[in-house]
Amino acid sequence: MRLGISLLLATIGGAGMWAVVVVLPAVQAEFGVDRAAASMPYTATMVGFAAGNVLVGRAIDRVGYWIPALASAAALSAGFLLASLTTSILGFTLAQGLLIGLGTSAIFGPLIADISHWFNRRRGVAVTAAASGSYLAGAVWPIVIPYIMAGEGWRFAYAAIGVFCLATMVPLVLMLRRGAPREAAGSSGSRPVQPISLSPSALQMLLVVAGFGCCMAMSMPQVHIVAYCMDLGYGVARGADMLSIMLAAGVVSRIGSGFLADRIGAVKTLLIGSALQCVSLLFYIPFDGLASLYVVSLIFGLSQGGIVPCYAIIVRDYMPAKEAGQRVGIVLMATIFGMAVGGWMSGWIYDLTGSYAAAFLNGIAWNLVNLTAILLLMWKARRGVEALA
Repeated sequence: MRLGISLLLATIGGAGMWAVVVVLPAVQAEFGVDRAAASMPYTATMVGFAAGNVLVGRAIDRVGYWIPALASAAALSAGFLLASLTTSILGFTLAQGLLIGLGTSAIFGPLIADISHWFNRRRGVAVTAAASGSYLAGAVWPIVIPYIMAGEGWRFAYAAIGVFCLATMVPLVLMLRRGAPREAAGSSGSRPVQPISLSPSALQMLLVVAGFGCCMAMSMPQVHIVAYCMDLGYGVARGADMLSIMLAAGVVSRIGSGFLADRIGAVKTLLIGSALQCVSLLFYIPFDGLASLYVVSLIFGLSQGGIVPCYAIIVRDYMPAKEAGQRVGIVLMATIFGMAVGGWMSGWIYDLTGSYAAAFLNGIAWNLVNLTAILLLMWKARRGVEALA
């Protein structure tokens, strides 16, 4: 029941991550700015989202989940309402970063860390199921928002989302007031920390590097697919459809990765997902027909959906449970910074070159950095097992 409520909460609150992607062309046209400047609200959202994952993560380690989540839901709703009233790209960017980004953070890293305390045998599936809420949001909201925009404009759409989030998220958060159980060492069903030949700080840093690299690559299609379709003459609706397909496929990938992580381990699952993401990014360069882009977006979603939740599973496998909120928050902050910087950098490269081809190549290069870090992590995990034996 808790997992189901958490999934619904994340699906609703995930509007804060995806609404700005859908309205990007309309905001650019209204405020008369270039593509890089129009990408800054998304970057600000991801910066606020990243900071919130650490701040709210630390708070749930101390006071539990529901109080920080309640404050975050209020901030998210206020952010949408204020953003709908802004008169400049600066005001819109500030509302996205300080309120929407920060408010959305409670439904990602902190929620994942909280749900990880409630499951032992099937922790991988539980974590990836909770993490799927952000992708379900990406599958639902990019379809809903264009229909609202077509009739009333992006400002009305933002105001409506703000009211809806407040009316639905507050009751859902209040249903999660029960405190998370704490594992007792040696208790039935408890999972001991797995051995690895890295200190917690070194492991944290390696995961930060891997997370930043994978999301620098991931951001190119997720942030710019709508604008890319506009440039190719396919329109906003087609791009939004592709984003929804990409993220719906990501839900399948996330759940499947959870089952795989429970069977072969999170590190190996992470390596598989990252390698497949790198390959699928290559497909975007030669295939830019409408039908081809639908297929490639589906392949990309199936490849990368399970990557980010694997970091949270690795933290829970190799680090103390009492530090889960903060540790997961730091790693996911790195992934979000990767999305933020990657989203802006892709727009900047587009402005320099007039094409997204170089931006895709930049993403592939960062994906190789990610794969290098994962291979090092796998080697250190194997050495830890050998040393224990």
